[in-house]
Amino acid sequence: MAAVTDRVFDLGNISGIEKPVSVQEPYKLASRNPNKKNTVIKIGNIKIGDGSINVIAGPCAVENRDQLISIARAVKKSGATMLRGGAFKPRTSPYSFQGLGEEGLKILAQAREKVGLPIVTEVTDEESLPLVAKYADVLQIGTRNAQNFNLIKKVARIGKPILLKRGMSSTIEEWLMAAEYILLEGNEQVILCERGVRGFDSFTRNILDITAVPIIKHLSHLPIIVDPSHAIGKWRYVIKTSLAAIVAGADGVIVEVHNKPKEALCDGAQSLLPEKLEVLIKNIKEIEGYVRNCG
Repeated sequence: MAAVTDRVFDLGNISGIEKPVSVQEPYKLASRNPNKKNTVIKIGNIKIGDGSINVIAGPCAVENRDQLISIARAVKKSGATMLRGGAFKPRTSPYSFQGLGEEGLKILAQAREKVGLPIVTEVTDEESLPLVAKYADVLQIGTRNAQNFNLIKKVARIGKPILLKRGMSSTIEEWLMAAEYILLEGNEQVILCERGVRGFDSFTRNILDITAVPIIKHLSHLPIIVDPSHAIGKWRYVIKTSLAAIVAGADGVIVEVHNKPKEALCDGAQSLLPEKLEVLIKNIKEIEGYVRNCG
């Protein structure tokens, strides 16, 4: 430790260095040091991390063209800023719908062309990465791959913005260390996403860790959004938990929306109807000014 301290001290004697700052946290690049401003990520005309609140919305899975185009138009009309949709779906059960693959990606691209919203979709493995990267504006690392560091590094090298979900059993430090892998590859476009952690209560799908939002804001310069749909697993609680996330300081939310949730091939129980999405965004706009001023 003495040797490290000596080296830091010596830096202060080098011409051009005003003051050496030692970063104690293991996540050196993700850490909020005294001179680090908030990272602002640009996706087309959208900015995440600049104080504005973004809503990413869409179905859990792309099922067919008509379904997605209809939902995409509703998402656009509501005032959401990005469209989400799964083409490759890593499911707990091998018998569940696994996604349409490249066909789903092509449909997402068609929806983007129709409504003008950037698309967010998940990368599930190294094999499908080039294909997903070809179509997506934002590459999502899901909870099951939150510590798949080989995949994370390869996704980082693509150079596109990455939405990094918290692992279902990850501590905050482990989550930030996963982000560190991306930053170390030279990709600074990292959006953290709190999506709930494992708990003992089976009433909800997971436990939404709202406290992670102000903690991340304190520890890191990276923007953070919240996914209440996967955290709660029941649509009726999504609006209020979304608002709680915004009040806690989140840069936005990502929610699932479906025009026929009872017929959805994936996660219909946690999907908002389009009219409920409009209510959510209206409520967010009503509190946005207060949140900006509450510090």
